[in-house]
This record gives sequence, C-alpha cells and structure tokens, in this order.
Amino acid sequence: MKAKKILFLLGVGASLLTTTLQAESLTARAIMEKVDARDDGQTLEQDMMMLLIDKNGAERTRDLKTYSKDKGEDEQKTMFFKSPADVKNTAFLTYDYDDASKDDDQWLYLPALKKVKRIPSADKSSSFMGSDFSYFDMTNRDLDDYDFKILKETKVRGHDAWMIESTPNNQKVIEESGYTKTIAIVRKDNFMVVRAINFLTNGKKKYLDLTQIHEQNGIWLIDEMTMTTKKAKRTLHKTVLSFSNVSLNGEIDDSVFTTRRIEKGL
Repeated sequence: MKAKKILFLLGVGASLLTTTLQAESLTARAIMEKVDARDDGQTLEQDMMMLLIDKNGAERTRDLKTYSKDKGEDEQKTMFFKSPADVKNTAFLTYDYDDASKDDDQWLYLPALKKVKRIPSADKSSSFMGSDFSYFDMTNRDLDDYDFKILKETKVRGHDAWMIESTPNNQKVIEESGYTKTIAIVRKDNFMVVRAINFLTNGKKKYLDLTQIHEQNGIWLIDEMTMTTKKAKRTLHKTVLSFSNVSLNGEIDDSVFTTRRIEKGL
C-alpha cells in the first residue's frame, strides 16, 4: 500500500501484525508509518448509509454504494448516491496519488446539471454533500506534510493506544484542509486510527470516532463511524456512516473509476 500516506476516514482498514514489535520504542513518525503500511485490501465494495443529524436533532439519511481499488501505489474511489431523490445519481470520484508532488484529483457528478465538476484544491475544506466530512477528508494525508509528536499512552475501549499530535508543516496544507492540527488515537495492536480530533482554522473542532470495527481475513474494516462538529462544547452537526454488504478483494472493473462511469451511475 501507500508508502507515505495516511487514510484517516472512508475505507480505513488495518492488518493485525503478527511480527513482534518493540512498540514503546517507536517514534511518532514510525507509528504513523505503521498506520500507513497496514493492509486494507486491494479492492473494497460496500453499501454505505449516511445519517446526517443537525443541531436540533433532525435527521436525514442517504444511501450509497462505494468502491475502492489500488492502482499500483495509487488508490481510486467511487461513490454513487442511490437515495433519497434529491441526491439520487450524484456520484463522486477520487484519484489518490502516492506521489506527494501530485495533487489528488476529485470529481463530483451533479445530475441536475448533467455535468462532472472537478473539485479544486481551494474547495477541499468545504463540506462533502452536507456532511461533517470535507472533500479533504476523502483523501489520504501525506506524511511529509506533517510533524508528529506522541502526547501520551492511553486506552480506548480497553485497548492500549498512543495519542499522537499531527501538525501541518506548511501553509498550503492548512489552507487546503482547513485544519491547524489533528490529535489521533492509534491502537497498538493493529495500528488503526480509531479516534481523532481535527482542529479547524475557524475555531471549531471535528471529532472522528470509529465506533464499530471488525477483522476479516486479517484485515480490519469499519462497520460504523461518526464525525461530529462542535464549537466549544456545543454540537453543531453530526454524521454517522454505517457500512454493510462488504466485498473485500473481489473483482472491480477499472471503468468504475472514470468520469464517464459516474455520469452513467450504477
């Protein structure tokens, strides 16, 4: 998998390493490299339910089909919205490049306009389809863009973990992501980021939590995850993503990951 990338969000998975590691001696950078190196499969096809909850508790749901596939050291992802009617046939395509010198490519197909829109870097900090995830959250993070520091050792749901601070080391990443820093909780047994706090430039915070995960053939997959946006202690919005009907390492045709295909839909 990718040599210098971290996937914090959609499609996160990790292999349970069988080699003995001197975990306590690892640096923060080395830990994040282990996070990056975990096996998340060559392909992944699954259904996704997106639940949007506003500050008053009102809920909206969106039903999607998602695909991801490794293409050499790069990764490609496609998401098709199936319902409700106001977003049906909307589709999203991402090319996530391992080469740090290349900007990742993202396209959004809007059926009302009958056109594919490329997402510019300047828009990547904005909300993805009304959720608490941004377009930036839908791509991997380049390790070389961050400085890492172990804040402490901790536990999460009974598992030993590290708390690691990631700080962007250049203004471009801050402007593109909208984040000034991230504090991530990494489980020691599987090198999986299971919680994170993203600090936004506008003073808000976004809390990521992988609430349900499971291991399948040595690969860790997400069953449910949440992202909650808060200002101080007040919850502004919350997104819950639930995954089902998982097909791991099956055949997915390359045509699924093209702008022509997202125009056609499922």
